Amino acid sequence: MDSGPVEDSPTPAQNEPSGAQNEPSGAQNEPSGAQNQPTPAQKVPEWLRNTNRNPGVVSMIRRARRALPGDPDFGDPLSAAGDGGPQAIARAADRLMPDRDAATREASLAALQVWQAVTEKVSGRPANSEVTLVFTDLVSFSDWSLRVGDEVSLRLLRRVAQAAEPPVLDSGGHIVKRMGDGMMAVFTDAATAVRATLAALEAVNTVEVDGYTPRMRAGIHTGRPQRIGSDWLGVDVNIAARVMDRAVRGGLIVSETTLAKISEADLKSLGVSVTRVRRQMFAPRQHGVPADLVMYRFKARPATPAEDSADATDTDTAPRGS
Repeated sequence: MDSGPVEDSPTPAQNEPSGAQNEPSGAQNEPSGAQNQPTPAQKVPEWLRNTNRNPGVVSMIRRARRALPGDPDFGDPLSAAGDGGPQAIARAADRLMPDRDAATREASLAALQVWQAVTEKVSGRPANSEVTLVFTDLVSFSDWSLRVGDEVSLRLLRRVAQAAEPPVLDSGGHIVKRMGDGMMAVFTDAATAVRATLAALEAVNTVEVDGYTPRMRAGIHTGRPQRIGSDWLGVDVNIAARVMDRAVRGGLIVSETTLAKISEADLKSLGVSVTRVRRQMFAPRQHGVPADLVMYRFKARPATPAEDSADATDTDTAPRGS
């Protein structure tokens, strides 16, 4: 049975115009791809960012800083502490440029490093000059404060600071830091440091809070610590703190290094008795100090009976320089 004429399917040739019509569309896309290519001016910021964070460039600037005058690590929290233009700008740069592995940061700190070195040279102050270090604290303060509480303890600390700090500052001393019930101070002259510390000890003896009179102890040592920013660090600082630890019952202990810096005339004007501190036979060796370091107790004359009783167990009279 004849179903009628069958229409022929379009031949592939008939579809060609459709494909041909699509060709211009592809051609039209080519200019769009070309437009996405960055221009030379647009490449500059990316090149700068990559160069700024390039480890090789950063390492090269850090090596160059070690050849420049001043502290090659200037800009860290220790060196940027304290007063002075370079320190203030270094602190600001640390906030504004938080990326620590950047060439711009290292180059900026290099300039500040040189500025700081020039400032110290112009002022005539050597980076690590000889100074006399003083450490103080209150004997058995922790036990007492535990009994009386924070409010009374704070009242006592304020009274102690009001009594102990003026003799230090009035004598030209610099209070480096306050540490709870004590402080660290620095002097340029050993005799002045001893005189100011004795005055501070005497002033604290007049303090009384709720019937309690604190006992202050102090240790003095002379050396060449590393000055970093507004702080002093190093072996001599540790020794000074350990010298203070020997004054277990209060009073003033001085290292032989400091005693050697005090002239006979100054020692006489201080009006003190000097006794050599003897280490008890079975006492453990004190850590943090040279094994052969000799210490002396300085006492203002006349000594109180309580101090005489305390010294009888751990000191022995010794001539100067022995």
